Formats: sequence, C-alpha cells, structure tokens
Amino acid sequence: MNATAATPRPLPPIAAGVDAALARMDAELDWLMALSPIGNVELWEAFEGSGRTAMPELRYIDLDIDLHAARRRLLELPVDRVESPLLSGLLAEKQRELDRQLELVRMRGTDGFVNASIDLFGGVEPPLLELAQEILRDVEPGAPLQADAGIDEFMAALEAELDWYHDRCPDFHAEVVVDTDLNSLMLVNHGTFYVDGNLRIPHARVQPLIQHEIGTHVVTRHNGARQPLTQLKVGLAHYDPLQEGLGVLAEFLAGYLPGERLRVLAARVLAVHMALEGEGVPAIFDALHNTHGLPTDDAFDVAVRAVRGGGLSKDAVYLRGLRDLVDYLHDDGDFEALLVGKFALSHRVVLDQLLAEGWVVGPELLPRYMTDPAFADRLALCRSLPVQHLYHMEPAS
Repeated sequence: MNATAATPRPLPPIAAGVDAALARMDAELDWLMALSPIGNVELWEAFEGSGRTAMPELRYIDLDIDLHAARRRLLELPVDRVESPLLSGLLAEKQRELDRQLELVRMRGTDGFVNASIDLFGGVEPPLLELAQEILRDVEPGAPLQADAGIDEFMAALEAELDWYHDRCPDFHAEVVVDTDLNSLMLVNHGTFYVDGNLRIPHARVQPLIQHEIGTHVVTRHNGARQPLTQLKVGLAHYDPLQEGLGVLAEFLAGYLPGERLRVLAARVLAVHMALEGEGVPAIFDALHNTHGLPTDDAFDVAVRAVRGGGLSKDAVYLRGLRDLVDYLHDDGDFEALLVGKFALSHRVVLDQLLAEGWVVGPELLPRYMTDPAFADRLALCRSLPVQHLYHMEPAS
C-alpha cells in the first residue's frame, strides 16, 4: 500500500450519509464502558475478605441512551441504497455489528448475555484454547523487575510521545484521562486514552505500553480519520482482534514483551472459556493463581473481566488476534498496510479494492517504534517465530 497516496476520492452521497450515521451511533453506544465494573478496589476487598470464595454482584454505569430507539434508527438506515456494492457490504456489516452491540448491552446481567457475547466476539475454539494452555504451561515469566515507574513518570513519557507525533503532524491529537477506578491499567476507547491513576509498572514497560496504546490504537485512528470512509477511524466490523494483535506486537517491536504478558493473554482465553462454561470468579481465580501461577492482581483482574455482564468473550480476541497476525506475517503480509485504519484482517482484499477505487489512501503516520534501528530485525523475528515464542526474558539493552 502506498503511504504517499494522493488525496482520496469522496464517498457518494448515500454512502457518505450512512457512514456518518453509523459513526455517530458507534460513539453513542459506549458498550465497553457499560460492561466495565465500577468499584474495583471494593470488589477485591470483598473477595479477599471472603477467603477468595465469594464475589459481590458487579455494578456498572448506566448508558444515557434509549436502546430501543437507537436500534430503530440503526435499522432504518438506507444501507440497501448505497451506490457501491463494495461500500454497501462494508456498511451493512457494521450495521449488523452495532445491532449486536446494542443487544449485548440490553442483555447485560441476564441469561441471554452469553449468547449475545458469542454472537459478537465468538467463543473459544479448541485450537485457541490449546495454544493458551501451551503458553501457560511452557512460557516462563521474564526477569523480575521492580515496579519503579508511577503515574508521573508514565505521563511524562506519554506527553513526550504525543509531542513527537504532533511535530510530524500538527493535527495529531489524543485526549488523555487519568482515572483511579479503571479495571485495566490503560485503554483507548473512542479515541480517549484512559490511564489508571494508581499505575505502578517497571520502567522497562513504559515505552512498550505507550507503543501499544498510542502507536497502535491512536495512530490507526488518526490514519483512519484521513479516509473518506469514517468506519476506518472508528473501526470496521470485527476490527478488535487485529487492533489488539497489533498492539501486543507493538510491545515486542518496541523491545520488551515479557513472558508474563503473553501468559496474561493466554489466561484471558482460559478465563473466557471457564466463564462461558458457567464458572464464576472464585473458580477462575483459583485456576489462574493456584494452578497456573499468575500473581493475585492479574488473576483477579482477568477473572473479573471474563465474567463481566454475565460472561464476556471479548478477552479471547487478544491472543486470537496476535496468533492470526503472526500467521499473516509468516505469509509475508504487508505490515505497513495494516496501519491505514481500524479493520479486520479479513478486510485486506476489500481495502485493496477501496484503494484502487480511490476511497482509501496509505497511512499518514507510522508508529514511532518503526524508527528504531532494531525494528527490521524484530519484525523479521515476527515473520519466523511461532506466537508462543514471541516474548523476551529481559528488556532490550
């Protein structure tokens, strides 16, 4: 894909209208926040106080959206009148995904949630479970490192990173929110970067995590915003596996993906499998901590994430996305082409067609880690090693 492509061609009128409406609805429906438990410190204290045998009921925020009215507006969009069959197919696929997301939020806390989750994200297929179990069995944690970087050091590095991109592209922007009640260390959601205000991590993990969040999620959103098709900014249907695979790979390409990080991704797959089988936090925590040796904080976080809403299968996409991305690279897939926006690996052929039609241009910005002199050698390793070997025992010197 040509990174210096010319100005893209505008979408035809009906396609542009449907595309814009879908993007607005995507922003309204913050399903991830609707399924993120609140009061995480209190949850751990209650679990620990029970002897790690019982969990209080998870609590969530309420979305300020009428789900039934939103669904009606979604299904009224004239997708069948979109001028190009190519665009119509992509927009119809996104319409179906948003419909499933509405259903997921509507089913939160009910017996129907698991089916809605599997419909949207899939379950845990046997080969993925086998890969996860192999990683948990064979991959060793990296060299023990002191958690010597707190929120101040992380924010200073983050500001320097954002300045680096802004110097190369003045309209590059990411809103940053520090929140002490996240159920993740950090995440990017709808273009906003949320960071746990209580964050403490090894200094060696600061840059790899920034390359994951900024170098993948924010950079691809920026490149997608250049495209006439707004879905490449907010995400074509089923974009999560590739995005998360790219994010984890960015940590490796930045020089430090420790074995315990790969183990956490594998643990998420096992936790999702157990949650879909009806197991709760105590059983999942016991398997991850006592059987597979995850630290208490990781084991608890992974277990809670898996039971969100009644059994959320999204966390299986991280390892699945990394596995599929590595397979793509083993087949000599174009790495730079994956940075043009947010999409699924299955869209690569369609994106080449959009490029030929002038509706897609190459990425304006490339991640900072690609400027590292060691980048080419690291990418070559990703094209040759199996996913279960893509980790480091210690940080790059």
